[in-house]
Formats: sequence, structure tokens, C-alpha cells
Amino acid sequence: MAEIQTVMRRVRFHRKSRMETPLQRNLAAYTFLIPWLTGMMFLTLGAMLFTFYLAFTDYDLISSPEWVGLENFRQIFRDPNFWASIRATFTYVVFSVPARLVVSLLIALLLYKEVRGIGWYRAFIYLPSLIGTSVGAAIGWRNLFAEDGPINSFLGLFGIEGPNWVGNPSTAIVVLILLSVWQFGSEMVIFLASLKQIPGYLYEAAIIDGASAMQRFFKITLPMLSPITFFNLLMGTISSFMIFTQVYIITGGGPMKSTLMYVYYLYQQAFTYYNMGYAAALSIILLIIIGLCSAAIFLSSRLWVNYDV
Repeated sequence: MAEIQTVMRRVRFHRKSRMETPLQRNLAAYTFLIPWLTGMMFLTLGAMLFTFYLAFTDYDLISSPEWVGLENFRQIFRDPNFWASIRATFTYVVFSVPARLVVSLLIALLLYKEVRGIGWYRAFIYLPSLIGTSVGAAIGWRNLFAEDGPINSFLGLFGIEGPNWVGNPSTAIVVLILLSVWQFGSEMVIFLASLKQIPGYLYEAAIIDGASAMQRFFKITLPMLSPITFFNLLMGTISSFMIFTQVYIITGGGPMKSTLMYVYYLYQQAFTYYNMGYAAALSIILLIIIGLCSAAIFLSSRLWVNYDV
């Protein structure tokens, strides 16, 4: 009996010695997280803190930063180009985001039905989203809407004299909005996946009750898609505020500052005029604007987003 007890004590001792601490159990996870944590600390968090510091300095990339306090922010609100960029950016966001959502939802509804070769159609229609933000696509779009480009040549077949799309202040921003709508693929894929998750019995019950196709769309489809619409609206708004490549290639901020988007103006201050402190202050203002717009979307979601199945 004493020998059995001795053996049991030894077994319990070895078990305790082999017990791992929480740190030991998570050591593998922490090891794999090291690259991400390093990038987060030095490339993201570090850059953000340095930007906040530069916003209160006068810095031209050559001399050492000189502390100026709130002078950059005072200068921003006295800068007419700042207000021009705000006006152009909000015009772009207000028109491009809803148009892109509507087009992406309509295309998703068209591609919802399972027919022969539907996979190829979906891949082909999604293609613009893969190349839409590239420099090559922006150059192609600029040439498409050039004064002697294919669009005006097509209009000329019907005796219509097309405008100078890129050079006209009233139409230049329309070109950018159309390019944004053309890049509907990401939202379309998300809408398409969500359409497949709507229970079929809801439509069956509505058909039995005599609901028309339009009634089923507005009473079932749209409410069930409201969480996805909210997500696409939020992400689309954030990305639209940060438009740059299209403006840089197609319009260059003109004509008459009609397409002087905020990020493009920030780029000019930083890398054309080397006002890095002023550009850092502009980036903080942009962060606040995006935060306020996102908060407004979140608050409004209580009125129209339905999470009930």
C-alpha cells in the first residue's frame, strides 16, 4: 500500500511539473503575432504619433522641425484652398457613394439567379474592381473622356457636340464619379453573398399573400440587406474621402479647383511645397472629418438597419 501511494505522489508531481503556464500555452500565438505587432508599433502607431507631433511644427524635410503650436490649424481655416478641397470632396462623396451602392445592388440582383455560365459573368463584371484604382485604369478613363476621345466621337454620330469633360469645371467631377461607380465590384460581391442568405420562405409567404415583385423587394430584400448596406455605406464613405490616384492622373485637381480633393491637396502641401507640418495638420482634420461622418452613419443606422431575421 505504501508503495502505491509513493507511485501516485510521483505521478502527481510529474503532472504538476509538466503543467504549462498561460504564457507558455500562448507562446506560439505570440510568436506568430510578432511581425504584425512590430508593424503596428513602428509603421502605424509610431507614424501616427509622429504625425501628431509634426502637426504642431513647421517642417520642410530639410531643416529640423520648429514648434509653432496651433498656427498650422489657424492657417488651415484661413486657407481658401482648404475650403475648396472640402467642397469638392463632399460633392464627390455625396454623389459617388449612393450611386455606387445603387448600381452594385442592381447588378447583384441581376447576377443572383443561377443560370448557365453565371460564374463567368460574375468574374467578368467584377474585373473593373481589380484594376479600377490603378494608374493604367485612370489613364484609360482620362483618354476615354478626352475632348477627342471615344465618348465624344460616339456622341458625334448623333450630331451631339460633346463637352471637354476633363477641362470643364462642371463636368470634371462627373468623370471621377462615373469612374467610382464603375468600380462597383466589391460591393456587388458582398450584396450577392447576402442575397443568398435571405430565407426563401419569406418570399414564398409573400407570394402566397399576393405581394408583387416591387413589394417583395422593398418589404423583404431591402430590410434584410440593411446591415450589408450599412457596411458598404460606411466603407464606401471612408474610401471616397481618400480618393487620390484618379484625381492625380485624370484632372490634377482642376479645372478651377473643381476636383481639388482633400487628399490631393494634402499631397501637394507635403510633397510639392514641402509643408510637412501643415500637411500633418490637414491629415488630422481629415481624421476628424471621417470620424464624424462615420459616427453620423452609426447613429442613423438605428433608424433603418434591421438585424432581425
